[in-house]
Amino acid sequence: MAEDTLTPPRDRAAVPDRREHRARWRAEAARLAEVAALTGLVVTQPLLDVLGRSPDFFLFHRASRADVLLLVALVALAPTVLVALLGALALPAGRRTRAAVHTALVGLLLAALAVQVGRHLTPLRGVPLLVAAGVAAAAGAAAHRRWRAPRRVLRVAAAGPLVFVGLFLFASPASAVVLPRGDGGAAGVAGAGAHPPVVMIVLDELPLVSLLGPDGRIDAARYPNFAALAGGSTWYRNATGVSGWTPYALPAMLTGRYPEREAAPHYSQYPDNLFTALGGLYRIKAEESITRLCPPSRCEQATTPEQGLGVLVRESSRLLGRIAAPVDSRIDPEDSYRERTAAEAGLDAAEPVPDDPKFRWDTLDDNQPARFTSFLAGLRPDARPTLHFLHLLMPHSPWAYLPSGAHYAAPDDLPNDGAGWVDLARARHLAQLGYTDRLIGETLRTLRATGLYDKALVVVTADHGVSFRRDWQGRGMDAINHAANEVAWVPMFVKEPGQRAGRVDDRNWEHVDLLPTIADETHMRVPWRMDGRSAKAAPRERAGKRFYDRPGRPVTVTGGVPAPLPPVPVDPLVGTRSGDVPAGGSATVANRDAFDAVDPAGGGLPALVWGTVPHDVPDGTRLAVAVNGTVGAVVPVVPPDAGGRRFAALLADDRLFVAGANRLDLYRVGDDGALRRLTLS
Repeated sequence: MAEDTLTPPRDRAAVPDRREHRARWRAEAARLAEVAALTGLVVTQPLLDVLGRSPDFFLFHRASRADVLLLVALVALAPTVLVALLGALALPAGRRTRAAVHTALVGLLLAALAVQVGRHLTPLRGVPLLVAAGVAAAAGAAAHRRWRAPRRVLRVAAAGPLVFVGLFLFASPASAVVLPRGDGGAAGVAGAGAHPPVVMIVLDELPLVSLLGPDGRIDAARYPNFAALAGGSTWYRNATGVSGWTPYALPAMLTGRYPEREAAPHYSQYPDNLFTALGGLYRIKAEESITRLCPPSRCEQATTPEQGLGVLVRESSRLLGRIAAPVDSRIDPEDSYRERTAAEAGLDAAEPVPDDPKFRWDTLDDNQPARFTSFLAGLRPDARPTLHFLHLLMPHSPWAYLPSGAHYAAPDDLPNDGAGWVDLARARHLAQLGYTDRLIGETLRTLRATGLYDKALVVVTADHGVSFRRDWQGRGMDAINHAANEVAWVPMFVKEPGQRAGRVDDRNWEHVDLLPTIADETHMRVPWRMDGRSAKAAPRERAGKRFYDRPGRPVTVTGGVPAPLPPVPVDPLVGTRSGDVPAGGSATVANRDAFDAVDPAGGGLPALVWGTVPHDVPDGTRLAVAVNGTVGAVVPVVPPDAGGRRFAALLADDRLFVAGANRLDLYRVGDDGALRRLTLS
């Protein structure tokens, strides 16, 4: 009987097998936790940190709540799954092989983490940083293999991705996009008097000094339409934005309040704004770019930017590449703020082609951003008072347009600062500003053609400027401290209904004055306290300007109307014929093939030429770029960077090009001005 109650021999043998099986899966689960911890530190945390501080990225791409949540899920899970699948390839192998593969994966992840940490904490870049990161990763992998403590720490840290996701969803500025609260604020109260239509264009990243000629007036030769606007409106010449960053600057303009807290430019965070103030009486036609201040109850947004999860994943992947790179990079989701053209968006032309003999193509409507095309189509008289609002990312980077309206391609990694590069950035900015001038001209023509011009309150301004001073390019506090005249001062034009003659007002205008001024002009009472002062009231007495690099931290900017910047010198070789010159040296042009079949009628030109020269070419050597025998640009060879000893030149004169094959030549300019033709590859 006792023998019958005993476990059969094969069952006794199965017990160790089950124990071994459970132990094996516990070990694999522990390894998965370690992978999750490291991928969370390498991918999830840095990527969600940047995106969490960039709600404008999601607003520009009109991301839905579902799109954002799916993106967050991918960021949190996909890297861990991919690395785990690599480790799973070793499952059929023996225990030692599995352990070795896991250690190798840990080492790779530690190397990626060391690159990010080293770039922030050390001056190392490029290959030296990669070598240092490799040494640190090897030491870390050896410690992980030898001691239990590092493994235990990683297993506890496996909860990190959940923490990072929670911070993004509930504590970051972008949380307002995912979890909006509220739907609109207080409506304005209509007062006695007329309620004229309002046409408001907010340009982006446009310093006033870019428009000025040597006499301090709008340069009518380069920007005839801005000059025409100034000639029929009130030009507040001493106008400044309140921040160099659109997510803070634009809400201040539309609420009349200085930025006091970190918040997404979303109606749930700024429920009281221009759209709600006028929305009770006015019809709202709003084309916002990187804000969502008009609540759905007041207006529905156009959907011209590329949308959906696909573009979010693509742009986030590009951003991750920059975060993980062993070299400095401009980690900024704004790099994706390229407006689609009308042709890309599938929109019909809004207006006939302007009667402009200097414009060579009949495709301006195809070249211009689709957002502007949609705005232009809506400029029609209406029985109800209407606000026509457009925030246009012009002449904001990425710079892609010539003054003629032709667009051109450019590499993503060209620097904007440093010797030679900052001059190229300014040239590209000014070229795109020339195109922006054409868009202003189209607006004025449309307003006059529809009869709105005389009846409407027309406002044209920019939210902030940008510095192109070497070593201080950009819009942050360093640029403000060294070039406030370029960052803070912006164009500000207000044409009152019926106004014919232009005038200049040099009062201390700050952009919080915009909403009070519009309220007075439209006879609407705004039911909340504003920091701004209407232009119909007495000017403010203080001369200093309040400027916010970050909300709640005002700094005082001093100075009055900025003086024009010195003109950019034009090399005497530009515009000359190159002729037949001897060869001497070589260079590589990255977009050489683009010159083989140019189609000007399609609206695109290879107007930016970039490439590399041999390392023995000294810094500062001048290079002349010629198209079809005419020199179009002269640029210096700059010190090498991560991309090598590079050069880039903008050929802003589209008359250099012809349809079909174009001859591109590159010359080295000697100290005596003599040219030596470089062999191109």
